[in-house]
Amino acid sequence: MGMNFGKIARRAALAVAIGMAGKITVAEPQHGIAMYGDPALPPDFVSLPYANPDAPTGGQIVTAEVGSFDSLNPFIRKGSVPWQLRFFLGESFMGRSLDEPFSLYGVLAESVETGPNRQWVEFTLREGAAFSDGSPVTVEDVMWSYETLGTVGHPRYLGFWSKIESLEQVGERTVRFTFNTADRELALLAGMRPILKKAQWDGVDFAESTTEIVPITSAPYVIEDFEPGRFVSLRRNPDYWGEDVPFRRGTHNIDEVRLEFFGDETAAFEAFKVGEVNSNREFNVARWESQYNFPAVQDGDVVLSILPHERPSGMTGFVMNTRRDQFSDWRVRDAMMHVFNFEFINEAMTGSAQPRITSYWSNSPLGMSNGPAEGRVREFLEPFTADLLPGALEGYSLPVADGSERNRAGTAAALEQMEAAGWTVQDGVMRDANGTAFTFEILLPQGSSENQAIIDMFVESLARIGVTPLVSVADSAQFKERTDAYDFDMTYYRRGVSLSPGNEQYGYYGSENADQIGGRNLMGVKSPAVDAMIGQLLTSESQDDFVASVKALDRILTTGRYVIPIYQWNISRVAHAKELQYPDYIPIFGDWPGWQPDVWWYAE
Repeated sequence: MGMNFGKIARRAALAVAIGMAGKITVAEPQHGIAMYGDPALPPDFVSLPYANPDAPTGGQIVTAEVGSFDSLNPFIRKGSVPWQLRFFLGESFMGRSLDEPFSLYGVLAESVETGPNRQWVEFTLREGAAFSDGSPVTVEDVMWSYETLGTVGHPRYLGFWSKIESLEQVGERTVRFTFNTADRELALLAGMRPILKKAQWDGVDFAESTTEIVPITSAPYVIEDFEPGRFVSLRRNPDYWGEDVPFRRGTHNIDEVRLEFFGDETAAFEAFKVGEVNSNREFNVARWESQYNFPAVQDGDVVLSILPHERPSGMTGFVMNTRRDQFSDWRVRDAMMHVFNFEFINEAMTGSAQPRITSYWSNSPLGMSNGPAEGRVREFLEPFTADLLPGALEGYSLPVADGSERNRAGTAAALEQMEAAGWTVQDGVMRDANGTAFTFEILLPQGSSENQAIIDMFVESLARIGVTPLVSVADSAQFKERTDAYDFDMTYYRRGVSLSPGNEQYGYYGSENADQIGGRNLMGVKSPAVDAMIGQLLTSESQDDFVASVKALDRILTTGRYVIPIYQWNISRVAHAKELQYPDYIPIFGDWPGWQPDVWWYAE
């Protein structure tokens, strides 16, 4: 398909983005809200710029998922749930535009109103908003949903609830949130929580629900059928109440979204090749280049789409659990970074085609700069000098190997750091002064052949410094149970970040969440400097301060040596049936939740 990468959207993004100064100073109902300034789309917008309001409806999209599931409730801590369900089953007051760093537009809400300093926000429900069983969405449902999610829901919802001073009904269809802390993002987060049907959960333990209850939803899709561990079929609701809401025009055009589950990546890919699956995201560039020449591709029945995006790299790699003695010392973590022979691994896995992640916000204006910290970044960091690790102020970059398998320089640097931390090679084994061998467990999710291959090469490199780790593979339920309980030494890690980092950073890296079971701070960061930088980015009112606070946070996290980064994906590779089509206009977030299947359609 032809590509229009959106010059207009880029200008809008620059105008709104990355901490642009500006406030909403007039308290009156609005059609949308932005983190800074005003949202890009006017009150009378017809549809999102990357949606086709004239798209046909019908057809089916089938994706392959590796693993299993034992619950259909994506809003609680317990159980293994298909990750997509969170985006399909929970309609919210507002919806997020993928073409702006952080702007929301009304979905369940016909309007949003906020105080001059965003100390409160009000939402008014649309008339006619309804659940899939035909019952109306009420203020009672709203208030129950926020309290329930905030008290017994998934940890991602708990932090927001703790910052609500009061939640009250102030009109027939209007609720007001008043906050107990200064935080500009809270007014937006209030619009992004799923609204559930209170009556469905009367007499039911919401936090324990599994596959026995299929959630009633006010969103465009309903779960029509499923078989635990095998598939989930979502059907477009023909009676969906919101088809004429501007944010929803041209979205959710496909009649059935089906998630098929497989035991490993090989089985999933084979299913795609024979047509059991009709859309597949490919993260391995070597496989993309060498294995996507099967008959359906050659005949034109399968299209290979390469899709650009302008979002940060995030962090993908192998995280070290600092709660464990093995990785509590930063010098040991640094040694692991040197031993990990990325240049050799990248050549073996991708033909050196993938660039490496260099920091959490690399590939974006929010990423840490090369060299010493300067200006506002340095000003923000200097009060925490005693808390910072080497490189945060002076400058830091990841170790670079010469590409050879032996990686002599990296091995030597690793041995030096291990010795500084009290570990030396004795009779071929890395030991401490008491003779205790240094070892650790690497926990991997079942079915990830790529991660297994990477770890196999890492294990060979570790042998050169006298370390022999245990590699364990767990099925999806066991993997989630163990990572929720932080029962691992090292494990696979993926954390996406955005151009508008906010309160979720506390969940990712905040001290208060470091020991919360089921939380997302897998590395166990407890840093006053990290907490302060998150607080700073949430309260910044100028472009310079917002950007500087994120750059400073990026420096602290990167020099913390918590994660061994692998490669980044600055493009997305999606192979799909020719009948599955999408608009020419690609949003700045590219292939991201809210784009496929949301704005795709099926055309014979």
